[in-house]
Amino acid sequence: MQFINIKHPEQKVTFPQAVVTGLGKNQGLFFPEQLAPLKDIPAVLDMDFVSRSRLILQHLIGEAMTEEVLQDCVENAFNFPLPLAPVSEGIHALELFHGPSLAFKDFGARFMAQCLGSFNAETRTTILTATSGDTGAAVALAFYGQSDIDVVVLYPKGKVTPLQEKLFCTLGGNIRTVAIEDDFDACQALVKQSFDDPLLVQTLGLNSANSINVARLLAQ
Repeated sequence: MQFINIKHPEQKVTFPQAVVTGLGKNQGLFFPEQLAPLKDIPAVLDMDFVSRSRLILQHLIGEAMTEEVLQDCVENAFNFPLPLAPVSEGIHALELFHGPSLAFKDFGARFMAQCLGSFNAETRTTILTATSGDTGAAVALAFYGQSDIDVVVLYPKGKVTPLQEKLFCTLGGNIRTVAIEDDFDACQALVKQSFDDPLLVQTLGLNSANSINVARLLAQ
């Protein structure tokens, strides 16, 4: 399975290359070149969540990751409860807030962290991400303490909840945070501007953990 830059379809990469690169040429997003339907959906639905997630991700990623490596990544990423809570007869709610940051973005951020950990081969990487609250917490907690990866979180000063701010501003270690005196769009613009600087990207091993990274998109 190859992944294409949707702005420049001639740029084709493997899934690991797409995850490590983050953004393609001219800030293009990477996306699977082909999407084939899954077979035997009832059987897929009968699986437990981790097994089902591994199968679906393998279907989207192809042979770029072995079944064993992908299984480990999914198990380590999705290692918190995912209850299906009854609401009324015939209606249930899938609760996605039981992860470390209390947000559904734990799924994508933690899967991306596991993938980078298996792909990077001790290459120093800097994750630059913008947040309006929940992404910053999910990304910071997913990468916290991970060797060879530094995280820089940009967030709008005074425009995230106190709980969210504490979740990603109190970790230290390989997590750094920068409060921007503007809104989230300004934070995101700074991230994209950084990726337009080839020297900065190369020097810092720059990558992004916003949903522009295909590992986050697929897992979410």
